[in-house]
Amino acid sequence: MTTVRRVRSEFVAAWHSFLRRRVAVFFTFFFPVLLIGIFGALVQTNPTGGGLFAEDPAYYVPGYLAVVVLQTPLSRMGSEVARHREGSRFEKLATTPLSRAEWLAAHTLVNTVIIAIAGFVLLVLTVLLTGASVTFSPLIFAFVPLGVICFCGVGSLLGSFADSQDGAITAANAIGLPLLFLSETFVPPSMLPEWFHPLVALSPLTYFAHGLRQAIWSGAESGTVVLGLDATQSLAVLAVLAVVFFALGATMIPQTD
Repeated sequence: MTTVRRVRSEFVAAWHSFLRRRVAVFFTFFFPVLLIGIFGALVQTNPTGGGLFAEDPAYYVPGYLAVVVLQTPLSRMGSEVARHREGSRFEKLATTPLSRAEWLAAHTLVNTVIIAIAGFVLLVLTVLLTGASVTFSPLIFAFVPLGVICFCGVGSLLGSFADSQDGAITAANAIGLPLLFLSETFVPPSMLPEWFHPLVALSPLTYFAHGLRQAIWSGAESGTVVLGLDATQSLAVLAVLAVVFFALGATMIPQTD
């Protein structure tokens, strides 16, 4: 059996496993609706009043996408790896031809499909509810998968080191929430203290949000107080980070536990 067939078989199994969890399916796709409803109302009520949510509605579109690209892989992959560890499933995996990298690739593909669907719903709702004016760019088809790969790798690391599924989910929230608001998503870098800017530049999510904003919004500045990169340069950095974190995530998946 070839690598492609092994990954495909694991993908099909993981996809059907996701569909059987009706609560998970509901909240995976309901969450973007809730997100747009809350943040869309905030943007509409404070279009030019200064402070938070005073930017053009299109500014926040990459932030909305960043939520699902970050939180879904972190929590799903972290809990999935932890669940496999608790059930000693990696011991069984070690007796099959499926490698750890292939296993992670299959589950990353599942997350990519899920997030692609959720992201499409989110974009449609954003335009309808907030009036955001964005320009279609083919780069979105690169930013989203690379972001998913990157954070699936991070999620795999969390699941490998956490002592339980609950621990993995807690760690995902503890890491995800600060990144979500401190990575050029909803809070403009100009509102952050200058000493914090280097930390913003260290976040992988910054390159996703910053680069995507450059690609889909004509009003985006060519550079910010944190990054002076254009869309393709940000995409290149994100690609490198995706490869690094995926490799680390695959390497740290335990053979046995």
